[in-house]
Amino acid sequence: NEQIARVFIVLGVPIIQGYGLTETAPVISANPLEDNIPSSVGVPIRGVQVRIGDNDELLVKGPGVMLGYWNNHAATAQVIDENGWLRTGDQARIDGSNHIYITGRIKDILVLSNGEKIPPGDMESAIALDPLFEQVMVVGEGRPFLSALLVLDGEKWPGFAQDQGVDPLDPRSLRNTRVLSAVSRRVRAALKDFPGYAKIRQVHLSLEPWTVDDGLITPTLKVKRARVLEHFSADVESMYAGGHAG
Repeated sequence: NEQIARVFIVLGVPIIQGYGLTETAPVISANPLEDNIPSSVGVPIRGVQVRIGDNDELLVKGPGVMLGYWNNHAATAQVIDENGWLRTGDQARIDGSNHIYITGRIKDILVLSNGEKIPPGDMESAIALDPLFEQVMVVGEGRPFLSALLVLDGEKWPGFAQDQGVDPLDPRSLRNTRVLSAVSRRVRAALKDFPGYAKIRQVHLSLEPWTVDDGLITPTLKVKRARVLEHFSADVESMYAGGHAG
């Protein structure tokens, strides 16, 4: 988080952020200590070229870029073009000082029914900064608006539920309108600095964390979006069939 990084920097702890891929061996960019912009992933390291391609995708060329995937020419051709530019799969922008800002993951981009394209990653990170929310996934592909699947922190839930006048031990409390409205207010507060597209209209609450064992997150704790959508398909349909409006 940029604000956390700035606190450490002010305290004299020089945290710098970088960026890379296994396919690029791995470093692409890093923030120099003398030109550190915490919201960016820094400037390209020596010998590495970057540019923005179609759909704002970051393209990379340099001596560290792999020759290809072993014995998989089709996969190689999908990510490296005839001129040696590797498609990172990440959306980005590059400012006037050559600092790179990662804005989303191409495959995670949500396209609403009106055609608007929304990167959910930053929204999810902002919502997850609220200690009430342990895990977050924004959904809305092909839908008229955004919704969110939220896993609540098990230790924070009892106090929060009691504040809303409901029994934390009753599973029905997770669907109580007072609870849903209070959660929606916290989500809106978390997204207050985001552009107008970042509005969550519906929320679904649960207390069961997504785990590696149930196949909903990877060993590096990244959410498997397709698997989570499949797991909660009935709940997602319910939200878009006239469930709680936040």
